[in-house]
Amino acid sequence: MGKILKHLKPHIFAIIGIVAFLLVQAVCDLSLPDYMSNIVNVGIQQKGIENAVPDLIRKGEMDKLTFFMTAEDKKFVLDNYTLLEKSKISQKDSDKYSKNYPEIKDNDVYKLNDITEETTDLLIKTLSKPELVVYLMEAKDGASEFQMDGKGDNGKLLQGLSQLPEGTDPFEFFAKLPEEQLKAIRSEIDKGFEALPDSIISQGAVVYVKAEYEALGRDTGKMQSDFIILSGLKMLGVALIGMAASVIVGLWAARVSAGLGRSLRRNVFENVVDFSNTEFDKFSTSSLITRCTNDIQQVQMFMVMFLRLVFYAPILGVGGFLKAMHTDTSMSWVIGVSVLAILSLVLVMFAVAIPKFRSIQKLIDKLNLVTRESLTGMLVIRAFGTQKKEEEKFEKANADLTNTNLFVSRIMTAMFPMMMLILNGVVLLIVWVGSHQVDMGNMQVGNMMAFMQYAMQIIFAFLMISMVSITLPRASVSINRIAEVINTKPSILDPKSSKEFDGSLKGTVEFRDVGFKYPGAEDEVLSNINFAAKPGETVAFIGSTGSGKSTLINLIPRFYDVTSGQILLDGADIREVPQKELREKIGYVPQKGILFSGTIESNLKYGLESATQEDLELAADIAQATEFISGKDEGYGTEIAQGGTNVSGGQKQRLSIARALVKKPEIFIFDDSFSALDYKTDAALRKALKTKTRGATVLIVAQRISTVMNADKILVLDEGRVVGMGTHKELLANCEVYQQIALSQLSKEELA
Repeated sequence: MGKILKHLKPHIFAIIGIVAFLLVQAVCDLSLPDYMSNIVNVGIQQKGIENAVPDLIRKGEMDKLTFFMTAEDKKFVLDNYTLLEKSKISQKDSDKYSKNYPEIKDNDVYKLNDITEETTDLLIKTLSKPELVVYLMEAKDGASEFQMDGKGDNGKLLQGLSQLPEGTDPFEFFAKLPEEQLKAIRSEIDKGFEALPDSIISQGAVVYVKAEYEALGRDTGKMQSDFIILSGLKMLGVALIGMAASVIVGLWAARVSAGLGRSLRRNVFENVVDFSNTEFDKFSTSSLITRCTNDIQQVQMFMVMFLRLVFYAPILGVGGFLKAMHTDTSMSWVIGVSVLAILSLVLVMFAVAIPKFRSIQKLIDKLNLVTRESLTGMLVIRAFGTQKKEEEKFEKANADLTNTNLFVSRIMTAMFPMMMLILNGVVLLIVWVGSHQVDMGNMQVGNMMAFMQYAMQIIFAFLMISMVSITLPRASVSINRIAEVINTKPSILDPKSSKEFDGSLKGTVEFRDVGFKYPGAEDEVLSNINFAAKPGETVAFIGSTGSGKSTLINLIPRFYDVTSGQILLDGADIREVPQKELREKIGYVPQKGILFSGTIESNLKYGLESATQEDLELAADIAQATEFISGKDEGYGTEIAQGGTNVSGGQKQRLSIARALVKKPEIFIFDDSFSALDYKTDAALRKALKTKTRGATVLIVAQRISTVMNADKILVLDEGRVVGMGTHKELLANCEVYQQIALSQLSKEELA
């Protein structure tokens, strides 16, 4: 991962924005179960009344409640309420409360002050028991919503009330009792509540608040529906905000991923462009194509998942855990069991799938190699009738890749049902345990549903991390393969301080004791090469196959660097001048004619964009290409297919030669560039070159004696050494190797 961080620097602000929006999305997702819990607990079970602390309460009812409070509790409660007497109520308070509580005009009431959440919790704890006791005493017929059966702990709360004379108000009775007796009664009541959970007490007290609101004229049915609708709208709003954050995160993650892919492709291509032949020998063409396409695509896919899930999953998982613990700690072991089950599954999947992920990219390389070879050599395959053999070779590479992908896909396919099985099992476990907690009064139904949602969010967080972890091995392989190309430094570099060319030696090429061997090889390919080529001269190189002719020529543009000795161009060592300046002086025609997709005109202008039509026509005339170009319907605008497949080998070579001529360089290098031409065209082309490129240095590698026999100087190479140098006549007289080559091609009469 660290290897691509530097490529993410341009996107740092987008990544910060993604993290911020993921935080928003996670907060929204974690808030939804709370709203659902409130709808169930408050909206449905508590009829829209949030807690046991009434906003308004009649003075007479408050007096009843205080019978069952200690002096400290009574002071605490009254300190947080303000008495509004009906005769002295302000117009402001009247307008504020009369709409919802029309009976306020006929009663002295206490209104709740503005209090903190902490104070609210203390008031709930203080008021719940007195409210429930008062409610039970006023509804002792058992017809209330909080059912009394006269048995058990609830029944004990009313014990003794039946012994009072009929018609006696128990609260008037309590008012006349001494404080000591009231203290004893409160003590007995507390014992009666010991077996009841606080949640049951507070929920029961809400029924008292509802009755009090109704006594003040409040429409509790509308209050309940308003609460549910408002909570639902809040829930919808939070969900929409979360959805918007998710969409923005997806968009930005895609942009960052695409930008990273673009940056990696640019870096790979720019580095490959600077490669010398040494580096190209290290990486195959099919491998470089795979690294620049499929490998970067894998990194892009991983980056999208990384940005969307790796930051989001921990926030969701940790937040879900904290929320679940806040909801109910007694079921925390359920989450532990589910997480352990998921981790066990993921570890097993990893152990099986990761080795396969590592081999997929190599198999793609192999498939690309086989495909490229087959398409490039299709004519040879047909000529030898080996289509069946090539099909079998392709089928094997294809089957290996397919089988590996199928194996990985089956693992991934099996993972999701197993994850869902664990998820559904956890849901069932939560319902089973939670229903018992609800039955015992330790938990509300809404809290159980919220806990279930939080558990699912925690599981999904681990699932998301697992998904990223599964794609990580393949992405890691791709990152390493891309980094291998990017981090490969070209062996041929420009000098830190460059030298100037000597203008008086324009076009002069000199080899001084040049030796060369390929990287890693023990034996030299070229040894002790010495010669000079001056402006206006044609120097030819000839020798048997493998004698080092093309290697020698490739040293001049620095496709390779000499192992020993030096090559001078215009009096300067070519290693001490910038490569661009060096190659601007050279017109190079490779052994294999290479054309680019475009038109004939764009190919001829490849070396000199500013070339005029007259320059193109002159170059085409010298290269003997005018006839076949003019024969095309669109002339110089004729489209050239990729690789020049829609022109013949000879036409391709002539266009390659014309392209070098358009550049008007000081030095021409022809690396066996006349091999596809017939003798007549070859002779005409060399004659035109001789007459129309005067002043330029011409270096020719050839296999034909007829191509080199008119050169000013001929170098004969044998096993990397110069075994002869001179004119055609001189070499026939004193060079045995040249004589053998000449006699193998021409008769003595033709040579004479």
